[in-house]
Amino acid sequence: MRYRRIPGTDLDVSEISLGCWTMGGLNWVDGVPNGWADVDEEEVTRAIRHAVEAGVNHFDNADVYGNGRAERMLARVFRRLGLRSEDYLISSKVGHFRGTAAHAFEPSHIRNQCEQSLINLERDHLDIYYFHHGDFGENNRYLETAAETLDALVKEGKVRVKGQSAYSAEDFENAVPVVRPRILQSWAHALDDQFIRPGYPLTRLMEKHDLGFVAFSPLAQGRLLDKYDPERPPVFEPGDHRRNKPGFSADELEKLRPKLRKIKSRFGGSVEDLAAVALNYVLWHPRVVCVIPGFRNERQVACNLAADGRELGEEDIAFIREVLSSGS
Repeated sequence: MRYRRIPGTDLDVSEISLGCWTMGGLNWVDGVPNGWADVDEEEVTRAIRHAVEAGVNHFDNADVYGNGRAERMLARVFRRLGLRSEDYLISSKVGHFRGTAAHAFEPSHIRNQCEQSLINLERDHLDIYYFHHGDFGENNRYLETAAETLDALVKEGKVRVKGQSAYSAEDFENAVPVVRPRILQSWAHALDDQFIRPGYPLTRLMEKHDLGFVAFSPLAQGRLLDKYDPERPPVFEPGDHRRNKPGFSADELEKLRPKLRKIKSRFGGSVEDLAAVALNYVLWHPRVVCVIPGFRNERQVACNLAADGRELGEEDIAFIREVLSSGS
């Protein structure tokens, strides 16, 4: 397994790390679906064993994943496998679960959620702690006090590295100068690389502040693996956030299928081949520290790990971009 260092820190992260969102199961936040179906702890345990044996050292979590369920499950799995949590890098986030607070970035709520995440994860510190989004209230009401609270948690030894997650370049540009994170997180995949492509606004921001990037959804939630049949598009359970998402519609899957055929013709047609292409496409970008694909079972982890040791060249990157951005 190859590792990359988070800029400005002494933390070396496995290029292929694991996102724990799926471990939270079906979930709702303020009435909005926020989870995933079909989670089994025995399968998750086998998957994590496979991952750590291959050298994965970083697990990305959040308080909102199952409203604490994913954090607690990760701690149980580590115990069951006889793993020392302190030997691995564990991250979590605050922001999408506000409980009884008026806003999730109220200082007291940030502190409370950090303490609860430490309890859930059975740790005395978080290696990375992210603000989970870039909405700091009307007129950035909570931005400065939230940043001060995160700084205090670092001074107290409860957080090692500050992170910022967001969903637009504007939100990152607003938060970064005040929060002063070392690492950013958002989606990045071959269908949408706006946050990591050289010369784009966020890449320029990362270069200015010497920041790294953690990429979630590098497989476009499985769409880049050609696992969904447009003639029988997936139907997701209530509580699964993918329910009614346009990318999983018959029309969108039908548009994607011929493009994936071209990808297969160049790189190979197995799930492992497609995973390796998708993950290494993201890892090719210079500010990316790691990808954090989700997983439900050992098979999925094994497919993700097929990307280790494989590389793409500039011609490969150009080919993928051309194919996936074309109209057919």
